Parts: sequence; C-alpha cells; structure tokens
Amino acid sequence: MVSLRFPTTTSPRLPPPPAPNRAAIAATIAAAAAAAAAAAAGLTLTAKSAGRPLPHPGPSAPLWASLSLADGAAARSVEPRTGAAFPSEAAGGRSLLGVGLRRTTVLGLKSIDVYAFGVYANGDDLKQHLKEKYQKFSVSELKGSTELIKDALEHDIQMTVRLQIVYGRLSIRSVRSAFEKSVGSRLEKFGGQDTKDLLQSFVSLFKDEYKLPKGSVIELSRESNHVLKISIEGEEVGSIQSSLLCQSILDLYMGDDPFDKNAKGNIQENIVSILKS
Repeated sequence: MVSLRFPTTTSPRLPPPPAPNRAAIAATIAAAAAAAAAAAAGLTLTAKSAGRPLPHPGPSAPLWASLSLADGAAARSVEPRTGAAFPSEAAGGRSLLGVGLRRTTVLGLKSIDVYAFGVYANGDDLKQHLKEKYQKFSVSELKGSTELIKDALEHDIQMTVRLQIVYGRLSIRSVRSAFEKSVGSRLEKFGGQDTKDLLQSFVSLFKDEYKLPKGSVIELSRESNHVLKISIEGEEVGSIQSSLLCQSILDLYMGDDPFDKNAKGNIQENIVSILKS
C-alpha cells in the first residue's frame, strides 16, 4: 500500500513586537498636559454683572459667568441668550454693573429679542453720593433696598446704558416708537403729564438717516449735571440736560419694573459691592 505524504508547511515566526517605549509615552503625555495648561491659561472667567475676572468658579458660581480671552484684550462679559459681548469698562471710568436683554412681543404672539444691554456706573460717583448714607447697612439689607436704587436713579451719578442691537430687521422708526412708549410712560411716572415736549426732544434725535444693522451700538449716558448724551455707533447725535429724562431712561433698566429683572438684581448687587469696597 502506498501512502501519500504531503510536506508540512510551517509559517515563519514573526519577531515579537517591541516593548512600548515608556519614556516616549511619558513625554507625549507631558507635552499634551502642558498644551492643555497653556490653553487654560489663556482663558479667564468673567462675571457678567461685574466684568471682573474670577480665579476659579466654585460650586456656587453664578449662572451668568462667561468665558473671555485674556490675550491682552479687555475683559468682556456676555449676555448668554444672544452672545452679545460687553467690555468691562466704558468711557469715563465706568464699570459694568450688569447685562440683560430687552424682549418684546409682536401682536401678542411672537416674542423677539430686540437688543442686549449693559449698565455702567462711575464707582467714585456712587461712593461720593451714596456711601455715607448706606455704609451702616449690611450687604443683605442693601441688596433688597428699593431706596438704594431710587437714590442711584436720582443722584448726579455718571452712568451709561449701552444697547447692542440683536434683531436684524430693527428700524430707527421702531426705536423711536419704542422709546416714545417706554420713556414716555416713565416721564409721566416721575414728572406728570406735562412732559411731551421733553419726550419729543429726545426721540427726535433718532433720525431716519441712521441705520441699525445687527450689532449696532446705541449709548445713553448720564454725564455730570444730569446731561443725557446720546451716541449711535460712536457718533454723538445730541445731548439734553434734564434730570427727569436721565432718571426715566435709567428706570427702564434698574427701576421698579425693569426690562430684565435678573439684570436689575445683578446691577444692585454690584452697586452694593462698590459701596462696600
């Protein structure tokens, strides 16, 4: 009987994989960690209501905290819904007290975001006019004080409201109409019925020639001696001396019935912080 035999084929043995280079891996991890640390160092946490950097957010860090680059540029605070950014300081050494959002309802159905706003104040003016009266009160008492806000509205304190347009189809006519209604109601609240001429002198400064694309900036500033200065895109369009008009405009953002209640709370907290510093 013949038996058939086939040659056995043997697979060549591959050399074992080289042992991992532990030094190289460690170097790679170290490099990645250094890069992450460098990236983190380029970011600072800024408080929306104050615009001042905070070292590390604790467990109770406020929800309005926002990140901003710290590469030499001024710290900025962000209104969270719209992403509108506000510098921590405005002209005249005014510090950011809080940011908020003006919303309106169209035909009682659709709510739209019209503009984000930031409220600024001169800290030295706040201390000069208010500190002596309120230094005896505790922080908690001041945070709930309606009289503190009333005094801030009435006194000759340099303040600025910076409006940043976020609604892309806003016309200057709509701005005039909105101010006629909102500022007009405040003028009547503080000054009675005989305020139509004052209101007209204010709204007439918003002329049809001005365009307001998304991102445009309007500033309403109370200067010394209760002079209201109005600027559009950095260009001063007029000024009016009237303590009543200044008070009425500021009341929209930090008064009894503000456009944004959370913003008012932040504004008051930061006024208290300045007075206690």
